[in-house]
Amino acid sequence: MASDTRIHPTPHVLALDVGGTRVKAALTGADGKVLHSVTRATGRERGPEAVVESIVSSAAALQALGEQRFGEPASAAGIAVPGIVDTDSGTAVYAANLGWRDVPLRSLLARRLDGIPVTLHHDVRAGGLAESRIGAARGVDRFLFVALGTGIAGAIGIAGHVEAGAHGSAGEIGHVVIRPGGPRCACGQLGCLEQFASAAAVGRAWAEACGAPGADAADCVAAMAAGDPKAQHVWQDAVAALADGLLTVLTLLDPHTLVIGGGLAAAGDALFAPLHAALARRVTFQQLPEIVPAALGDTASCLGAGLLAWDLLKTDDAVERHVRTVPPRAGRRFLL
Repeated sequence: MASDTRIHPTPHVLALDVGGTRVKAALTGADGKVLHSVTRATGRERGPEAVVESIVSSAAALQALGEQRFGEPASAAGIAVPGIVDTDSGTAVYAANLGWRDVPLRSLLARRLDGIPVTLHHDVRAGGLAESRIGAARGVDRFLFVALGTGIAGAIGIAGHVEAGAHGSAGEIGHVVIRPGGPRCACGQLGCLEQFASAAAVGRAWAEACGAPGADAADCVAAMAAGDPKAQHVWQDAVAALADGLLTVLTLLDPHTLVIGGGLAAAGDALFAPLHAALARRVTFQQLPEIVPAALGDTASCLGAGLLAWDLLKTDDAVERHVRTVPPRAGRRFLL
């Protein structure tokens, strides 16, 4: 008896996570499971237009592969990007590390993807959503997801959704001023949290302390584990700064759970034990939340983008609201 070689259609969506150096793209099922994934360089060294082209071409290639492999086209697409995002208009407003401003990314993707519904979101908020549904904050009605990477950003989880704020910038805790008059941040303020407690800040401080210009945060953690007192001092300063910043946020939001992700979370107990102790020393009337590591690692934002794409399909007027495209002005360039 001949075997059945027909392709059985598998519903799926496109999910993209745009980082400073890489675009992670995946096809995901309705349960959030990754069916296929690829990673591609953003090409940011060639300028913002090259980054945009890398994003849309990656999406188009994955769309074609999905239709071939799963017997039907992707039903929708979700994309998560860093910086300031206008979700309503589908515009990537600003991202310093990608060199772009006012990119109509939803419109560009919808046209390249044959008009399927597309939704655009902030990468850390997308990651927070994924952690809330299939990760460390699953079942928690009030949580704060904090990503400690090159910068610091947060996602505020409330009753099953992630709060974007009135102007799309809720959760930017890396720009809470904790040391007035301190180093100038890229945002223009002096003494922001991410100037003291991000992976980039730890790397800078350790490079200066050890006299090795190429040293980074991972090197600091390794030296600290080996008992280097200079590394321990650098790390203690960073944890103290992080606790100061988080105390302000905990006072305002009173979350049940604090989920810590990003590169620095890979330090494990070397981060979580002193951070818990530092916050315990600082709280007065505040309730200390449960502090847990993120569960999804560097896949969180991509998974969140996929979940948001599925959410889009549950909305009655999804096609009406999200396929509508406005062509960019002729010759438009996405330069800062």
